[in-house]
Amino acid sequence: MSVLGWIIAFSVLGSLLSVATAAGYLLLPEHARTRSLSLLVSFATGVLLGVAFIHLLPHALDHESTHDSSTIMVTVLLGIFVFFILEKALIWRHAHHHGHDASHEHRGEQSAGALIVVGDTFHNFLDGILLTAAFVTDVHLGIATGFALIAHEIPQELGDFAILINSGMSRMRAFILNGVTSLAMVIGALIAWWGIQYVQAVLPYILAFTAASFIYIAVADLIPSLHRGVRLKDTVAQLVLITAGILLIAAFQSAEIV
Repeated sequence: MSVLGWIIAFSVLGSLLSVATAAGYLLLPEHARTRSLSLLVSFATGVLLGVAFIHLLPHALDHESTHDSSTIMVTVLLGIFVFFILEKALIWRHAHHHGHDASHEHRGEQSAGALIVVGDTFHNFLDGILLTAAFVTDVHLGIATGFALIAHEIPQELGDFAILINSGMSRMRAFILNGVTSLAMVIGALIAWWGIQYVQAVLPYILAFTAASFIYIAVADLIPSLHRGVRLKDTVAQLVLITAGILLIAAFQSAEIV
């Protein structure tokens, strides 16, 4: 199989598996989905923070084209500011169309759904670029990277699907958006194949901006929603699942290093 064939195969496989994961969640009984939603949001929080701090930012800082780490951190800061403005615009739009009496907490959950679509699209697009870069370097490295990307994509997409449901979207709309964002991996892989030399120059800043989106979503939207559970049992479950999400990403990162 040609290098391009391997790239297309792994990017399509990653997209299909993430969609299949969302479809599997749809098949669960309603009471099971309701009970598991807050648990999945906790897990998603850990995954988003783990991907941002363990996967994306270290790659951005260590990239060969990064000559000044301060520019990467400024990009993260600007990214958080951009997502703050974007969320504020979404809240204003919601208030304008549905009145000003809706709670801020509910609006935050709704905007989190929109932001996760934007952030996850960037991340999947970036995964496609990283996949192509790995295969161009070495086919065996590309295959290993492809399996690692698929492995961390499945739990992340499941968490993202839970966030979309939690934001008030219907199951079908969440499923469709999940599928659309997953296709960004294929698009990113193909664009990188045709312009790898141009992508490499700005890759650290794409990594940093994507990390900023995940940090903002986790800290500004998901963690506040978890504070509704005041019972000790709920808090312990949240802490365990957030930690599990972080450790899962750390395990994949260690596997990539090995």
